[in-house]
Amino acid sequence: MVKYRADGASALDAFGALADPTRRAIVTRLADAGECTVGELAAVAPRTMSLPAVSKHVSVLERAGLVERRRVGRTQRCRLVTAPLDEAAAWLDERRRTWARRLDRLAEELENEQGER
Repeated sequence: MVKYRADGASALDAFGALADPTRRAIVTRLADAGECTVGELAAVAPRTMSLPAVSKHVSVLERAGLVERRRVGRTQRCRLVTAPLDEAAAWLDERRRTWARRLDRLAEELENEQGER
């Protein structure tokens, strides 16, 4: 079951946010390095991407609940929030179990059909 958080975002919002390779790279950087500035996150973006464009990608991740941003002086520090990823992984696991059961039933039906011949 998909869980909806109080802020209105769902676990499935993480999939939309992670559809873009730049946002996946940002999440990977935060997972590997921990809290980073937006400027440090720009290092994982394509060279042609501006700092404001990277900030927009961070905003998409923020809306999906994957990133929290805080201001420290003149810089913005970002940190990864893993709860939406955990919820998305749980949703995928649920789908995987459902399809495994269906495929097991199909295999049983095919074996029964083979046995009847």
